[in-house]
Amino acid sequence: MTTTNERLSIPTAPRSAYTAPTVSVIIPTLNERDNIRRIADVVEKALTGVEFEIIFVDDDSTDGTREALFQLSHRDPRIRLIHRIGRRGLATAVIEGMLSSSAPFLAVIDADLQHDERILPTMLAYAQNDAADVVVGSRYITGGALGQWDKKRVWISAVATRLANLVIKAEISDPMSGFFVISRPAFESAVRNTTGQGYKILLDICASAGRPLRILEVPFEFRTRHAGESKLDALVAWEYLMLLGDKLVGHIVPIRFLSFTAIGGLGVAVHMAILSAFVAVGDTFFTAQIVATLCAMIFNFFVNNALTYRDRRLKGWSLVRGLTSFIAICSVGALANVGIANYLFSDRQYVWWAAGLAGILVGAVWNYATTSLVTWRSP
Repeated sequence: MTTTNERLSIPTAPRSAYTAPTVSVIIPTLNERDNIRRIADVVEKALTGVEFEIIFVDDDSTDGTREALFQLSHRDPRIRLIHRIGRRGLATAVIEGMLSSSAPFLAVIDADLQHDERILPTMLAYAQNDAADVVVGSRYITGGALGQWDKKRVWISAVATRLANLVIKAEISDPMSGFFVISRPAFESAVRNTTGQGYKILLDICASAGRPLRILEVPFEFRTRHAGESKLDALVAWEYLMLLGDKLVGHIVPIRFLSFTAIGGLGVAVHMAILSAFVAVGDTFFTAQIVATLCAMIFNFFVNNALTYRDRRLKGWSLVRGLTSFIAICSVGALANVGIANYLFSDRQYVWWAAGLAGILVGAVWNYATTSLVTWRSP
C-alpha cells in the first residue's frame, strides 16, 4: 500500500539533523530593508557557539524588507520570517514572535543597530545561570550611555522612566529599553495580561507579570540608527500613556473606553463651538444643531481612529465605510441618551443632572461597544 508521504515524495530528514535553539532572537521590522542583512550578520557573530534562531516579525513592509528576509532565510535556516498583514505595533510583533518560538530563552533587539549586540552573550549567560528572569540592556546604569541624544529627548525619556515606576513591580533603571533577554517561564507568567500597546514591550511584560520579576541590567551605549527612518512619532507618547493607564486602571475600566469617552468630551467642545458660531450668524437652532452634531461625530471618528484605535487604523475605502458606520451607530446612541435621560427625569423623577449623566453614560457605552465591534472590529 502506498503511503501519503510516498505519493508526495516528501523527504524525511533524521531527527539528529535538527538542533533546537537555546535562544530565539526576536527582531520586529517595518521598512528596514537596508538594515536586515547587517543586523543578521552581527547577531550571528555575537552568538558564535550558541544555538540560536532569528525571528523577524515584519508588519507588511513596502520597501523590499521581506524580499531581503526571504533571501536571508533561504541562505540560513536559522532565520525565520513572520509576515503580519492588517495589524501593526512593535509590542504585539514581539509577543507574536515569542509565541512562535519554543526556545527556553527569548531575546529582543531592534533592527536599526542602535542596540549593542555584543553584550547578547553576557545577557544570555546571566539568564541561563538563573541570575535573573529578565536581563536588560540598560542605558542608565554605570557604563551605559544615551549616545547622541539631544537634551529634549533625554528629558522626555527621564519623565517616561519615572512614570513607568508607577506600574512596574520591580526595580529597573531602564524600563523603556527595547533590548533584553527573558526566560520562557517569566514570559509565560506575563503574556496573558499584556496590553500590546505601543512600543514599550519590556514595560508591558514587567507590569503584567503575576509576580515581581528578578531583573538584572547590563550597560550599553545607545548608537545612532544605521539606516532607514525612526518609527517614533508624536502619537507614541499617547500609546505610552494608554499603556500606563491600562496597567493602573484597566482592571476596573477598559483603557480604550476611557480614551473613547475623553475624546467624546472634546467632541462636545467642538459641538458647542460650531453650534454657537452658526447661531451667532443667524442660522436657525435646528439647522445649527444638526451641523454641529455631524461635525462633532466626524471629529470624534477621526481622532479615535488616530488615537484610541491606532492599532486598527482604517484607511482607504475602509475609512469611508468606518465613518458611515460610526455616524449611524452614534446617531442611535444619541437617541438612547435622550430617551433614557427623559425617562429618568420625567417618569422616575430623577434630578436633572443625574438623569442627564445616566443618559450620557448609556450613550457612551453603546457607542463604544458597538463601534468596537463594527467600525473598528479586530482583524
